[in-house]
This record gives sequence, C-alpha cells and structure tokens, in this order.
Amino acid sequence: MAKQIQAIRGMNDCLPADTVKWQQVENALRQLVASYGYQEIRTPIVEMTGLFKRAIGEVTDIVEKEMYTFEDRNGDMLTLRPEGTASTVRAGNQHGLLYNQEQRLWYMGPMFRHERPQKGRYRQFHQFGVEVYGLASADIDAEVLMMSAALWDALGVSDHVRLELNTLGNSDERAAYRDALVAFLEQHIDKLDEDSQRRLHSNPLRVLDSKDAGVQALLVNAPELMDYLGEESKQHFNTLCELLHAAGIEYTVNPRLVRGLDYYNRTVFEWVTESLGAQGTVLAGGRYDGLVNQLGGKDSPAVGFAMGIERLVLLLDTLGKFDNLPRNTDVYVCAMGDSALASALQLAQELRQTLPGLKVMTHCGGGNFKKQMKRADKSGAEFALILGEDEIQQGLVTVKPLRGGEQRQLAKDALMEELAALLNA
Repeated sequence: MAKQIQAIRGMNDCLPADTVKWQQVENALRQLVASYGYQEIRTPIVEMTGLFKRAIGEVTDIVEKEMYTFEDRNGDMLTLRPEGTASTVRAGNQHGLLYNQEQRLWYMGPMFRHERPQKGRYRQFHQFGVEVYGLASADIDAEVLMMSAALWDALGVSDHVRLELNTLGNSDERAAYRDALVAFLEQHIDKLDEDSQRRLHSNPLRVLDSKDAGVQALLVNAPELMDYLGEESKQHFNTLCELLHAAGIEYTVNPRLVRGLDYYNRTVFEWVTESLGAQGTVLAGGRYDGLVNQLGGKDSPAVGFAMGIERLVLLLDTLGKFDNLPRNTDVYVCAMGDSALASALQLAQELRQTLPGLKVMTHCGGGNFKKQMKRADKSGAEFALILGEDEIQQGLVTVKPLRGGEQRQLAKDALMEELAALLNA
C-alpha cells in the first residue's frame, strides 16, 4: 500500500462537523456587513511580493520571517497574501475606486504566514475584514467599532470580550515620540529581552506590546505617546471616545496598545478575551490614512479591522455557542423496492422545488427497511418519508417521525402542508 500523503503542517482540513460551525459564523458576518451597507471585494491569494514589503514594512516579523514567497517561471517574486488590507488597497488603486470617493468594503478568505502553529493560529488561516476609504472623521471610527460590538451581540459573546483603545497620532507626532522612546530604552538596553533589542531601532513601538514581564515593568517609566500628540490628534481621539460613550460601548484606553503593521496611525483598537488563554485578541484594527498614498494612489483616509475566523470559531466552541446547530437534513426519503425508486426520487425533487429551504436527502444504494431506517436516523432528519408499492397505488406517503411521535400516512397535499410548518417552526 502506498504511503498516505498528509496535509501540510499548519494547513488544516475543515471537516463536515466543523464546516457547519463556520457557515453559521460566516452567515452572521455577511448579515452584519450588509446591514451597514458594505460591499464585498475579492482579491487574489497571490500578489507581487513588493506589495507587502511596501505596505507592511520590511523590518516587520511578517516580511522578515513569515511570508510564503517564491519566484515564478517568469522570474517575478510572488507571495501568498499574509493579510487583506494591502491587497484591498492595491485593488482600489488599480481600478480607480479610492481617489475622492467613499468606499465601504469587506472581504473574507485565506491568508498565509509561516509561523509556529498553535491552537487558534495556523499557517493557512482565514480572515474577515472591513475597510472604509474616503472618510477622515472620528464618526466612522466609532461606527466601525459599533459594528464590531454588534457582532458580539449577534453571536452571544458580548460578556466575554472587551475593547482596548489607543491613538498613535500622525506620522510627525509618532516620529517625535519614537525618538524619545528609543532614547529612553537605550538607557536600559540591558533590561530588554532579545526581541525588544532587535526591534529597538527598526520598530521601537512594538517594544510597547512586549510580552516580557521585565520589559513591561521597565515601560512604566517610559515616555507616553499621548504627551506628543497635537491638538488635532487629541480632538479626533476625544471625539471617538465621546461617541463610544454615547453608544454605550465600554472601553479601556491602553497606552501600550500598538499594531504590528507599520501603516497604522491615529486610532488603534483590539477586542480581547480571557476565554482563550494566551490567544486573547479576537479582532483588531484602526486607521491607516497614509497607506493608499504609500502604495501609489492619491491620499485617501482609511479605517478598518480584521479578525481570524479560526479564533472566532474556537471562542464560540469554547463557550458552547454551537450546541444547537441546524439540522443537516430535515426529511429522508426511502424507497421500499426497486419499483418505488423512481417515485422516491421524484418526490424528493418535488419537495425541494415546492418548499425551498427544506433539506431533503434521498436514500440511495438499496437495502432493506432496517438498513434504510438506520441511515435515516443517522442523517439527523426529523422525518423519514417511505414510499412502497401500496403508497404509490393509493397516492399516499408514509411519514415516520424519527425523534418521537406516531407513524402516519398522508396525501401529498397534507404532506406539503406539514413539512411547510416544519420549515417555519
């Protein structure tokens, strides 16, 4: 026997028992963005490597260590997309969607990063994200956060997540703060962990979210970014906080909160949970007003967020939110004898056409009554519909409840009425 080929480490199959959970989450996400007037955009999985180097930053962990990059037959350097925003901006610039326009977009699909696989974090993972272009004011920041809060309500997990908020100011303010932070950290370089020492000059703001306890203790006396903000940046942040307060959305200002990608400015935020241990962030985003220009377009303000679907599914599973998943099958149609097979197939087709949304499975492959009933029960259906020669001659269908109840014979019209009631139950 030939050796079986296994899936690539960190790139997982999603089996039928799990896809129903994913479908429930994906449907909730689609309904959410539709209610806010967003439109879907779909971008290629493979992009030119330069897109991500320019957008994310060459000295970030993603570009330095995690991207799946290869040379194609034409000698071009290509990369499997590690995140969705850069591709969305590239598409917007390429097709003239962004300059002097307002766009509210969403995307969902696979991303790729070569990092150590762990629970809720994989090498092929799936992200859902929203992107708003052309609006610079704090009200759209507030609405994006209100949308994310509405998602938690829809999924029933509002009590298990909390919002952390910060502002990074504009590029000049951040540069001034960066210099002050580097000067402070250089005085204590011996107390920095290896990652923080590596980031000290290439990406010093990332030192702020170091997981090292000694670094965090040191940062208590570090300069505060808020002290380097101008009036315009402070006003933007204060307006956002006022709007969130008016909407009843609780938040914590976390001055240590930064984003791992270079393109963020002003508003940054994360929704975090204590229900997943170390994998605490379930949604993150903020403003990236300079990214459109950085990728060759004309200036356009932007704000958005992204979330990992694997981690969201894990959170819902951990909290028992999938205990009442919809049935895969409502009715299972059985044929007793070869002469009834054609009638059974026709009945199943008529049910699907007359009652859209009814989930009908037809027994195939033959077998006696006991075998067919066993398959019917395993399907999870509410009813088995049985057709034999007697039923066909009398124009009846035998209805056998599989979850309790009395077996009956019904005419087709009465059957349709009963199954329609099942759909609306």
